[in-house]
Amino acid sequence: MNRHISRLQKLRAEFRPQLPNVLQNLHNIQFQKGDPTSCVADQDQIQPLFPKTFGRPIMQGKEGDPREGKVLKVGVVFSGGQAAGGHNVISGLFDALKTLNPQSKLIGFLGGPSGIVDNKILEITQDGIAPFRNQGGFDLIGSGRTKIETDEQLAASLKTVSDHDLDGLVVIGGDDSNTNAAILAEYFLNQGCKTAVIGVPKTIDGDLKNAYIATSFGFDTAAKTYAQMIGNIERDALSAKKYWHFIKLMGRSASHITLECALATHPNVALIGEEVAAKKMTLAQVTKEVADVIEGRSQKGMDYGVVLVPEGLIEFIPEMKKLIQELNALVAEGGELDTSKLSEEAKHCYDVLPEEIQKQLLLDRDPHGNVQVSMIETEKLLISAVKKELAGRGKFAAQNHFFGYEGRAGFPSNFDTHYCYALGFTATLLVDEGLTGYISCVGNLHRPLQDWTVLGLPITMLMNMEMRKGKNKSVIQKALVDLEGKAFQFFAENRKSWAEEDHYRYPGPIQYFGEAEMVDGIPLTMQIEFQ
Repeated sequence: MNRHISRLQKLRAEFRPQLPNVLQNLHNIQFQKGDPTSCVADQDQIQPLFPKTFGRPIMQGKEGDPREGKVLKVGVVFSGGQAAGGHNVISGLFDALKTLNPQSKLIGFLGGPSGIVDNKILEITQDGIAPFRNQGGFDLIGSGRTKIETDEQLAASLKTVSDHDLDGLVVIGGDDSNTNAAILAEYFLNQGCKTAVIGVPKTIDGDLKNAYIATSFGFDTAAKTYAQMIGNIERDALSAKKYWHFIKLMGRSASHITLECALATHPNVALIGEEVAAKKMTLAQVTKEVADVIEGRSQKGMDYGVVLVPEGLIEFIPEMKKLIQELNALVAEGGELDTSKLSEEAKHCYDVLPEEIQKQLLLDRDPHGNVQVSMIETEKLLISAVKKELAGRGKFAAQNHFFGYEGRAGFPSNFDTHYCYALGFTATLLVDEGLTGYISCVGNLHRPLQDWTVLGLPITMLMNMEMRKGKNKSVIQKALVDLEGKAFQFFAENRKSWAEEDHYRYPGPIQYFGEAEMVDGIPLTMQIEFQ
């Protein structure tokens, strides 16, 4: 017995993902052109930046005439944070390449995009990929957050793909990583390089989506992982009957994870950042809303409960958003950060914050020059504010939690397992077609797996202009929770009863086998949206 791997590891490695009908015979698939595309916003600024790739049509894979598979050499890179299912994208790439032509090769760039710049590679083989099939993490080739944007980095990347004679480069990443893929595609075309650059939608936050991309991979696994832990805490709260648990969840720019977990577990309070922003709620109003629920339950002798807090909540609160924007602007100017330069409104907001939160707002910025929101203990800020609001109004004892890395690298759910494998196949077909500046898309996900569709979307159609490090930059627009959507409306209709009574739901661990696995299915938000 190999004691270095668990029984589940072995079973998952042996699992065979299923493919939709359209991918059953790769030699018979052809892409048909749809209508030309534009972008989300700011076309007058986006189009001049991408003159060769802007406005291209959506491509849909359909059964066509048989063709001979070419010998392809393709590179693949993980970019950004982990998301369950990444290894299955690589497995799909490898298997599709070998199916089209057994002489084809796949090479991985080590350590993320810096591996492209520094030409650090690993050839991926059948034996090499075998232990990583259906496993979590990105440890086969590693990942990184390097942005390929300087002239030197672009030139080095061009040299690398040219030296290896690559037909394609597949970038597995989130919104910024896929923006980078679009930049590389445009640059390679300008330099007369044949390498097609294809993106794959990855982020547990769920904010890389549009009318065609129903969800990014990794979201389902992360949400199910967090939901299990939330359910466990709900059971503990109901058993001990003495603590309020404030749980911060991943999701800097959107509250998709919080909404999904709320639908899965029915907490007493779930704050949705997009609603806070739409209602222009102040920190005091958010605090009062939470405190009122706690007081109401206390009057019934229920001095316990669970509050879900999205990681990016603090940026949805108007006065906090203004403060953070001004701090980011001061940082972009360079030199020592002087809070006395803040506007009167922002300075007042800063001064009333607990000292610990003030320090967290001044920490080193992320690669985009923004406040590292994950470092701000928003759940502790809320606990402190609620405690003051409740002074003399019932019992209140709180525990704080942050569920973040726990959801990023686990065994992918069966949904993510199949989805990622199909994304890998689709990316291979896009390379084979010589398409570039496209993102791999598997659609119709709310339907049975055999009915899923395959598409290529021009990455530029997802873009708008945003301020980064004090400069306007072209980036993929993050998709926020739709407050008019069926999923949020269902949540809004039920949250009052969840607040007043104990309607906790315990989803338990992710199921991979048996009857429960069949029920697990696609994300709840998707189930509700398409019902």
